[in-house]
Amino acid sequence: MPKDAPSGLPRLTPPPRTMLRDTVYEAIKGMLMDNDLAPGARLSIDGIARELEVSPTPVREAMTKLESDGLVAKRPHAGYIVAPLMDQVSLDNLYEFRLLIEPAAAGLAASGASKSQVNHLHKVVNDMASRPNGENYQGYRDFAVLDALLHRTIAEASGNHLIVDALSRLHAHTHNYRLYFRTGMADETKREHELVVQAIADQRPDAAEAAMRAHLTSSRARLRAAYPRQ
Repeated sequence: MPKDAPSGLPRLTPPPRTMLRDTVYEAIKGMLMDNDLAPGARLSIDGIARELEVSPTPVREAMTKLESDGLVAKRPHAGYIVAPLMDQVSLDNLYEFRLLIEPAAAGLAASGASKSQVNHLHKVVNDMASRPNGENYQGYRDFAVLDALLHRTIAEASGNHLIVDALSRLHAHTHNYRLYFRTGMADETKREHELVVQAIADQRPDAAEAAMRAHLTSSRARLRAAYPRQ
């Protein structure tokens, strides 16, 4: 039976009511992304509310959102628990799927992206360069959000809503960053993204597909470092 999650959640200064749920969500998500709450640990809504000095309502709302992110799971008669980390087989399955879908999305985007979409992609890549990339979630949160935004924007620029829907359900970036992040990954990722975006801007579908495939292959190799050598 999973153990209760340990205390140690950060104390929060109560924000305006409209911001409370998001503030609580980010506080709990930070603990989950940094693996300060062990996989399988039981999450007590009342206990977390006491730690954060808020009512149970925003905690309950945050848990619903975290469940949709795949970071927590709801178990009958046990409430919420911390979701397990992705194992190597699951990681490989995730990347096999992404390698089937995302290079095609990049190629389609190179053929049909609007000028505003291309400009947005350039802006996201440039914004990523100015974001910190420390070893904990607070250090790399903005970078991770922009990383996910770039991939989502490419999917949207493909013009295929099924691709957009499929990728949105993966929560790939959430799982990836929870699994492993190290200083230096940000620079590598940015360089790879620049090649993808430039190929899309130049309207070169084959080059865009190849650049996205190379990026995903490198990303998978970096994440495999999270697992012990067999």
